[in-house]
Amino acid sequence: MLTKTFGSAVQGVNAYTITIEVVVSQGTGFFVVGLPDNAIKESQQRVEAALKFRGYRMPRTKVVVNMAPADIRKEGSAYDLPIGLGILHASQQLDTERLADYVIMGELALDGELRPIKGVLPIAIQARKEGFKGLILPRENAQEAAIVNSLDIIPVGTMQEAVDFLEGRLEIAPVVMSTRDLFQQTANQYEADFADVQGQENIKRALEIAAAGGHNVIMIGPPGAGKTMLAKRLPSILPMLNMQEALETTKIHSVAGKLGSHASLIHTRPFRAPHHTISDVALVGGGSNPQPGEISLAHNGVLFLDELPEFKRTVLEVMRQPLEERRVTIARAKLSIEFPANFMLIASMNPCPCGYYNHPEKECVCGPGVVQKYLNKVSGPLLDRIDLHVEVTPVTFDQMTETRRAEDSRTVQVRVAAARQRQAARFQDFPDIHSNALMPSQMVKDICRIDDAGRTLLKTAMERLGLSARAYDRILKVSRTIADLAAAEHIELPHLAEAIQYRSLDREGWAG
Repeated sequence: MLTKTFGSAVQGVNAYTITIEVVVSQGTGFFVVGLPDNAIKESQQRVEAALKFRGYRMPRTKVVVNMAPADIRKEGSAYDLPIGLGILHASQQLDTERLADYVIMGELALDGELRPIKGVLPIAIQARKEGFKGLILPRENAQEAAIVNSLDIIPVGTMQEAVDFLEGRLEIAPVVMSTRDLFQQTANQYEADFADVQGQENIKRALEIAAAGGHNVIMIGPPGAGKTMLAKRLPSILPMLNMQEALETTKIHSVAGKLGSHASLIHTRPFRAPHHTISDVALVGGGSNPQPGEISLAHNGVLFLDELPEFKRTVLEVMRQPLEERRVTIARAKLSIEFPANFMLIASMNPCPCGYYNHPEKECVCGPGVVQKYLNKVSGPLLDRIDLHVEVTPVTFDQMTETRRAEDSRTVQVRVAAARQRQAARFQDFPDIHSNALMPSQMVKDICRIDDAGRTLLKTAMERLGLSARAYDRILKVSRTIADLAAAEHIELPHLAEAIQYRSLDREGWAG
């Protein structure tokens, strides 16, 4: 007897429906075909143990499981449940006509309990797209899948519950979630707030500009000056996630298995801070079964690289292209997968190995040339993609003990959101550009026009400060963002002057 059940395979951030055909016929042996990996081939032992534990029998004849289409590689243990139910139906131990109505996924324990799986959100989206009535899956994954409406999400704790539901002996109410209500209740709730930071008003201003224009930032300063504390609070001043961004972000975290059990829609902008020992693959994504890396997990949020010069040179270099294209493509012999990677980069570093170069009180003990050698660990092409260079100085005792509460994140966020709305109106005819930081050079010339006084100021600054040629476009982009924050139609002299001071590392002899 031939039985068909339906599962799903996830490639990148998209899912593809898999038809699982089971035939029980004369002969002996258990065969799984259709490009399964070892985890699927081992399902025989898990399925057989689960069937026996729940009082069913494993056919002692020939069992063939075909996973179609056969040219897509299937991976993981999430096919245990559809294979088990297919065997029960093909061996006439399960009497139902409802198998074709549902996509079924779940990993079986040896006692028939179900364990949670990864990638549920894209699976649910694809199941709805293809017209399935519902999705049967482990109870822990139900809230995540319920983000998708117009699809019956049937949570089950054991294989027996799935059998009873399909045969009509057990009624299981579909999990229903009001996604928009939940999103509105939980959006914009961050634990860290700008009001926690005493002093550092100039750094907060720089981060506000960065958030308003989507600019990348590098902070240079001694240990304990507050670089990490400030970076962690950057997501709280970015514009609120909209529903589309929240779904995109949740899909990526679902595929990577980072949501955890009973999780649902991600409602705050992600903040990722990988350690400097991270590998190339862990940062940009990849592996034999390509998974999203840290830059994709930071999609629609912030990637924080602390102690930037300590990262391996190759790790920093592979990040250059995703910074420009806002996505990363992972190519293999038989497939090519694209992960989104639209993130803000914020980096921090000490000015020298000892950390006290240019410190107002402590003396630097680094020898001649050591400071420049340390700074050279960060390549020019990567630095070229960072718009704001900010020098962070330690907070004084008076600032630390000040009782007046600093401006909170919500207040700053309102100004940032207003500036982003002006940019959205400006770039409405350019779907790939939604902030000033993404403007190509030709567009910078058209949009960031300055008058004669501005040109004179910029020329003087570049000559006197020894700014490099690459600083020119960056200064114009940042000055356009400052003008947007001030609700100014044109770039004015104060906007240019403020933008010029954010190019510390471009100054010739800065570390000399």
